Amino acid sequence: MLSAAVLTISDSASAGARVDRSGPAVRERLEQLGWTVPLLEVIPDEAERISGRLAELADGGQVGAIFTTGGTGVAPRDVTPEATRAILDREIPGMAEAMRARGRESTALAALSRSVAGTRGTVLIINLPGSPKGALESLNAIVELAPHVLDLLRGKSEHAARLE
Repeated sequence: MLSAAVLTISDSASAGARVDRSGPAVRERLEQLGWTVPLLEVIPDEAERISGRLAELADGGQVGAIFTTGGTGVAPRDVTPEATRAILDREIPGMAEAMRARGRESTALAALSRSVAGTRGTVLIINLPGSPKGALESLNAIVELAPHVLDLLRGKSEHAARLE
């Protein structure tokens, strides 16, 4: 079974000044695709807090993937990519490139997304944009790759069989 945590990174949503719409939209889409999403959480745009929570979730063994939404733009408080990179073992640039390419089909502003994707241990971590539309477009661009990545991280591949 595929399982994921969804973290919305937003100062205003974490303070209760606006309703988080992107996190629930991502959760709903993942559940439509057969994923379980035991955690939906909102945290502020604070790099140390983001890194700490991502590491805690990745190291906790409760989910196979973590999808963040928000904090991927160029504003001064948009620190999600840096916070994510700080805890990744390996980055997967092609997934972020695919998300931006899909977004550019709808808006030229997608080129400003600094989303990253990568792994920590056996967990896949993906940064999605903060708007519900952008988050879902980006998710749809890469979600079919996620099960394969998770299999590879768990050693389920021809490569592993050849090494034995």
